[in-house]
Amino acid sequence: MEFKIIESDAKNILNASKVYKYTINPYTGCTHGCHYCYARFIKRFLNINNDWGIFVRVKVNAPILLAQEIRRKKRGEVWISGVCDPYQPIEEKYELTKKCLEILIDNGWPVYIQTKSPLILRDLKLLKSSPYVDVYLTITTGDDKIRRLFEPDAPPIEDRINTLRLLHKENIRTHIMIAPLLIGAETLVEKTKDFIHSVLIDRMNYHYADWVYRKHKIEWANEESFFRHKGNEIKRLLDDKGIPCELLF
Repeated sequence: MEFKIIESDAKNILNASKVYKYTINPYTGCTHGCHYCYARFIKRFLNINNDWGIFVRVKVNAPILLAQEIRRKKRGEVWISGVCDPYQPIEEKYELTKKCLEILIDNGWPVYIQTKSPLILRDLKLLKSSPYVDVYLTITTGDDKIRRLFEPDAPPIEDRINTLRLLHKENIRTHIMIAPLLIGAETLVEKTKDFIHSVLIDRMNYHYADWVYRKHKIEWANEESFFRHKGNEIKRLLDDKGIPCELLF
């Protein structure tokens, strides 16, 4: 598959967020192309005809903008990223996430990174240099067969779990974001209990992946009863192990 890479200059990069004070998105679009991705909505604002998952807008001036904006904005928590995976494959070439992280860490800003990618291990030395870094690995299921139905181009589950393990070993605060909550997510508790600080769980909040449930006859796993039952089950398992867990629904 041929991906469309669009290099362009952004007007700003350190933006207000409802999750943390700020968010930074070095890229728009994501080649992981997860079928359920809530960020698909942004496509209609970009005048791009390509399907979601096969285009990425690269904000080539992101580090320059950040260096300017950080001097005039009040220090606050920064979420990397809200509408893209900051460590999707193209980051290996452009290193925009790394360059933005260097600026944030040099200025002592707290950073919350959300990714599905083992590429974050490339920046291990940088992450270790700050006491204000938390890493969330998005892991939606413990079953890689289910992962392939919903996230066919995203890293395998075991790769993400191993990434958590290696980050935790280096004393970086590590967390799991189970969002959306998919079949088999309860098996993550035993697989990760020794190297996570907390877990956030959210249901399927958008309908982009409804066709996946229909195609594979698993509509029952897209119903409110499933999310409530499975979310509470995982929370109980984590509570028993003393691991904080928050249900976002």
